[in-house]
Amino acid sequence: MSHPAQPPARPPLLVTLGLEPAAFAQLDSLRRRYFPPGRNFIPAHLSLFHHLPGAEQPAVERALAQAAERHGPVALHFTRLVPLGRGMAARAEEAPALRALHAELARAFAPWLTPQDRQPLTPHVTLMNKATPEEARAALAELGRSWAPLATRGEALLLWRYLGGPWEPLGRFPLRAG
Repeated sequence: MSHPAQPPARPPLLVTLGLEPAAFAQLDSLRRRYFPPGRNFIPAHLSLFHHLPGAEQPAVERALAQAAERHGPVALHFTRLVPLGRGMAARAEEAPALRALHAELARAFAPWLTPQDRQPLTPHVTLMNKATPEEARAALAELGRSWAPLATRGEALLLWRYLGGPWEPLGRFPLRAG
């Protein structure tokens, strides 16, 4: 008995926060330095949502555009490095404007949120992952000796399509209010 062919599933979507260029360049340089080269397919990023359904791209784009019109750039302070077990990240401390923006988007995306995306936001930029625990501890100690807090702003919502490793950029929604 034959079954009708299922259309191929559309790859999932991701939403990140676009940072000011100088801060992005600094964090991306650290990511390129510390992330295992054969596993570093994407630039430095601050993830807001990790897995939204690709078939809902028009609705996701509308929600991002509407939120970007209501919210201005958000202040961020990357004050410390944190271990991730097999990596490390620069952690942004309390960011009320970012939490408000994230909460608004979480309400818009509620029917599609995975368990990971339902968790409270812990804003960070992963600088190393998929390394051995020993490599991660050594890198954290090395970078920790020269780390200085980084103040910046999130300037846009960025939409991406997950391609099994690399990401395809789909849209940039500048934060405009204010």
